[in-house]
Amino acid sequence: MFGSYVQKFVVLLTLLETKIMGLHERRQREKENVRASILDAAFSLAKTEGWASLSMRKIADAIEYSAPVVYDHFENKEAILYEISLNGFHCLHIELLKAQNAYDEPEDQLKAIVDAYWKFAFKNKEYYQLMFGLGMQCSGKGMMKEEFSSFQDMLYESTYKIIKKNGSKIENACHMSHALFSAVHGLISIMMMRNDDIPSTMNKTTLDETVSAFIKSL
Repeated sequence: MFGSYVQKFVVLLTLLETKIMGLHERRQREKENVRASILDAAFSLAKTEGWASLSMRKIADAIEYSAPVVYDHFENKEAILYEISLNGFHCLHIELLKAQNAYDEPEDQLKAIVDAYWKFAFKNKEYYQLMFGLGMQCSGKGMMKEEFSSFQDMLYESTYKIIKKNGSKIENACHMSHALFSAVHGLISIMMMRNDDIPSTMNKTTLDETVSAFIKSL
């Protein structure tokens, strides 16, 4: 008799634990969905109004929640911008890896990497502006983005291989690759600050000629 009561108690306890776990999982999913909605809304607003005009209130209105709900997920607007920029660097890193892995020779890898970087910048203008703080304050509190230097690292790797292949001074690889990064990023930044959403053939030709001249100089 006592054993049957114990058995029933165990069954009820198991059902209760299952229900509690189910509620916890559901709340966790809801929390993740709201967080994703906040990021999506922020990115959509940036596309139409620009990053500088973004505010916690506008994001709250866009997802039809109160501002405190947004603050429950993110400390401030900078935290939202930082999260989005991380995703931008991740997407860029994937594209750069695809370009690098498509070729075996370092010269071809270098051209492909720069080309992928260029295409990403103008295909994802909002991401690029946020990632590099163009026309706005950089997001985050001085935190290093995990994949921030992937483009520079790949440029250095290809540059080093070319210099070594040519029998030149390998100690120049760091300086030379940084110079190329500055040239590419500078050209893109100038065009974006002038609101040139679509790169002209002349500007792309300038980029290609710059990369070719760079390779010949190594």
